[in-house]
Amino acid sequence: MKKESKTIRSFLAIDLAEDLKPEIADVQKEFKKTGANIKYVPSQNMHFTLKFFGNIDENMVEEISEAVEKVIRNYSSFDLSIGGCGSFPNQNTIKVLWIGIDSNSQIADLQKDLDMEFKKLGFKKERNYISHLTIGRPRNGKNKKQMKDTINSLKDLKIGTMRVSKISLKKSTLTPQGPIYEDIKVFNLD
Repeated sequence: MKKESKTIRSFLAIDLAEDLKPEIADVQKEFKKTGANIKYVPSQNMHFTLKFFGNIDENMVEEISEAVEKVIRNYSSFDLSIGGCGSFPNQNTIKVLWIGIDSNSQIADLQKDLDMEFKKLGFKKERNYISHLTIGRPRNGKNKKQMKDTINSLKDLKIGTMRVSKISLKKSTLTPQGPIYEDIKVFNLD
């Protein structure tokens, strides 16, 4: 008898370094001063997404893992300079508040190489990938001008540098209190 498989909501990510979390919390405090209705990302959930898979059959975990291992053979640990602030999709319609990274980072090449392998597994290719750290999601347009002013005042913000030495395949369980992330598999960059 064939074992029934489950689906899991999953993504591939780089976790934010612990020592940078206080600086990110300070940025969130700046947005709290605006009085806008924002749902903030808790520090334990902060990450840079490399690929969002959505709901996958748990049997796909092995295939995804093999694809990741194939790609990361060509990579070693690298530094990520974090800074700047912005919003998606734009400042007139603010759905996501984010902190960015230095555009010269290896993360873009890593993501592109991973995406090529994931496409072979049937996943859609990412369009216009922009690596970012989501810090909050406005629930509505309340105090949008103050949010825009804060974004603009922080656009040249420098947070710091972190060493990227591993990436994680994560399971996301949605709850009324927010998502709970668990590592399914961690891949080390040598």
